[in-house]
Amino acid sequence: MCMVIFAPLFAIFAFATCGGYSGGLRLSVDCANKSESDLSIDIAFAYPFRLHQVNFDAPTCEGKRRETLSLIGDFSSSAEFFVTIAVFAFLYSLAATVVYIFFQNKYRENNRGPLIDFIVTVVFSFLWLVGSSAWAKGLSDVKIATDPDEVLLLMSACKQQSNKCMPVRSPVMSSLNTSVVFGFLNFILWAGNIWFVFKETGWHSSGQRHPPDTMEKQASSYNQGGYNQDNYGPTGGYNQPAGFDQQANYGQVGEYGQQQSYSQSGPTSFANQI
Repeated sequence: MCMVIFAPLFAIFAFATCGGYSGGLRLSVDCANKSESDLSIDIAFAYPFRLHQVNFDAPTCEGKRRETLSLIGDFSSSAEFFVTIAVFAFLYSLAATVVYIFFQNKYRENNRGPLIDFIVTVVFSFLWLVGSSAWAKGLSDVKIATDPDEVLLLMSACKQQSNKCMPVRSPVMSSLNTSVVFGFLNFILWAGNIWFVFKETGWHSSGQRHPPDTMEKQASSYNQGGYNQDNYGPTGGYNQPAGFDQQANYGQVGEYGQQQSYSQSGPTSFANQI
C-alpha cells in the first residue's frame, strides 16, 4: 500500500524539481573607465544543463568592445538519465496501481504477475541508486560551473586589477537539492518494497513449505523406529524374550509322563490315586 501511494508522488517530485528547473546569476564589472562598465550581467541556464551552450556578453573595459563568453561543462547526461528514470518509474507505478486494484486475479494467475513485478522492482531500485548518485555528482559540478566567482575568472576585464568584478546574485539550487533527496528516497522506497513483492511470488511460498515436510519425515521415522506400539504387544520383546520357547521349557505333551501335571487334568488324576 505504501508503494502504491508514495511511489508516484516521489517520482513526480524527483523529475519535477530537476526537469523543471531554471535559474541564473548576475555579475557586475566596474571598469576603470566608468562608461565602459556593466553592473548587471545576467546569465540564465536551465535543464538539461548544457552549460557550454549558455552564452553571455561581458565588457572588456577596452573601449566599447564586448566579448561573448559561455559557461563551462555539459551535464545533460546525468540530469536526463535521472529524469528518465523518474518518468518511467512514475508510469510503472500508475500501471501497477491499476493492476493491483482492478486486475488482482489476473495479477496472481500462474504467479506470473508477482514475478514480473519483483524483477521490475529490483531493476528500478538499482536504476534509482545509479541515477541518483550520478545526478548528485552532476549537480555538484553544475554548482561549481555556475559559481559567480568561477564565472568571473572567464572575463578578460576581471584579470586587470584596475577593474572591479563582483557577484551580484548567485543561482538558487534548493529545488535541485530537493531532486537529489527525492532520488535517494525513491531508491529506499523501491528497495524496501522488494521484500513485500517477493512475498507474493512462488519462491517465498515454496520456501515456506519445506519445514512441514521435514516434520512429516521425522514423524514417519519416529513411528517406524523402536517405539512402535507393536513392540509392547503380546508377541513383543517384553512378553516373550527372543529365543524363549514354551515347549522347550516344559517339554512336548506326551514325551514325559510328569508333564501332564501342569495341565488342568493334573489335580484330578492325583486325587483319584489317593
